[in-house]
Amino acid sequence: MEKTLLANLGTTASCPARARKWSNSQPADLAHMGRSREDPAGMEASTMPISALPRTSSDPVLLKAPAPLGTVADSLRASDGQLQAKAPTKPPRTPSFELPDASERPPTYCELVPRVPSVQGTSPSQSCPEPEAPWWEAEEDEEEENRCFTRPQAEISFCPHDAPSCLLGPQNRPLEPQVLHTLRGLFLEHHPGSTALHLLLVDCQATGLLGVTRDQRGNMGVSSGLELLTLPHGHHLRLELLERHQTLALAGALAVLGCSGPLEERAAALRGLVELALALRPGAAGDLPGLAAVMGALLMPQVRGEQGLEEAGVRVTGKTGEEACSDLFSQVSRLEHTWRQLRRSHTEAALAFEQELKPLMRALDEGAGPCDPGEVALPHVAPMVRLLEGEEVAGPLDESCERLLRTLHGARHMVRDAPKFRKVAAQRLRGFRPNPELREALTTGFVRRLLWGSRGAGAPRAERFEKFQRVLGVLSQRLEPDR
Repeated sequence: MEKTLLANLGTTASCPARARKWSNSQPADLAHMGRSREDPAGMEASTMPISALPRTSSDPVLLKAPAPLGTVADSLRASDGQLQAKAPTKPPRTPSFELPDASERPPTYCELVPRVPSVQGTSPSQSCPEPEAPWWEAEEDEEEENRCFTRPQAEISFCPHDAPSCLLGPQNRPLEPQVLHTLRGLFLEHHPGSTALHLLLVDCQATGLLGVTRDQRGNMGVSSGLELLTLPHGHHLRLELLERHQTLALAGALAVLGCSGPLEERAAALRGLVELALALRPGAAGDLPGLAAVMGALLMPQVRGEQGLEEAGVRVTGKTGEEACSDLFSQVSRLEHTWRQLRRSHTEAALAFEQELKPLMRALDEGAGPCDPGEVALPHVAPMVRLLEGEEVAGPLDESCERLLRTLHGARHMVRDAPKFRKVAAQRLRGFRPNPELREALTTGFVRRLLWGSRGAGAPRAERFEKFQRVLGVLSQRLEPDR
């Protein structure tokens, strides 16, 4: 069709037009759009032999592109009943050229291409809609923050169980070697600060601090999961968080006990967990549930197996760092060679674990650690969850009562400061773009399927944990048998 139009255009252009008479009866606004009468090009194009067959105004000439406005205006200036030598072209359906902005004068009826008003100062980037912010950066409505308690409608779960996985197949066996190798590469690619932000993001979602929809708020009757944890109908959420804490601790212990290579490899795995704990502590990422899970892995009997500092009577005051570190490591009963290699190769990490992380974790478990929403983005909820689920507080009676009161007092402050924690967590995660695979690797559902397989993940929780504890014990004995 395009060749036909070009042929028609060439035939029309090659036929000279005959002379026409000019009249002054055309509309006034057409004069500025066409060529002047003295235009030699216009006069030459309007002559043709008398023997040529003229066209009438009802016979349009098909053109590939719209004719110049001057030619169109000339064709409209026929008068005295004389046939036109050239018919006006039909206006195109879509404008193929732009008219200069003429917003100062009103549009006229003779314009073949209507003018579209232009917005001054509008760039293409401004006219396109901006991409939506991630759900963890969405601002909370003031009405939602100030809402009162409403009657709950249903149990709420923030940990999807049947989410599709990009690392595991639909049916997987426990501890698949290829998946473990992929996970090792993922964690080595990310520095501890990045991994800490990934863990903070997943923990905030699992706790219901960020990403809570309006329907979920209506069902649970409060604004966040931190408030739901303290209520009777938060039983399901409390069980999910307890399982998440224990599952992540088992996975962290597996990261050390699964290293069957040289001693330095296991020491490097210990150093990686210590650095991750330092990146999660208050003042850094401020993810205290994540910190508790990592410290639970480091203090697990199959990994550390040490006697408590209070029972051992260890004192580090007044000693140099090397002396204190030597005294503290003398109480290790499992993987002793690995911990001593950590002290020799990564002394700073070993001292930070003993002198900073362990006292901090002890204070958090006793309800006396830092919990201000500024240095902390997500508070330590495990003591309160265990208490509300009926677990007894360990220790002598007088100490356990004081610990109980501190735990309940901390839970009351946590509920009061829930909006502040939400703002701090959103601020820590502002501009953060997680790696999808690493983010999935830190979810509860993925770790559950990784450790127990797709079939074993549905077994009762106590049974699963007991079996995996025995697996870790066997791995620990293989690495460093008892003397």
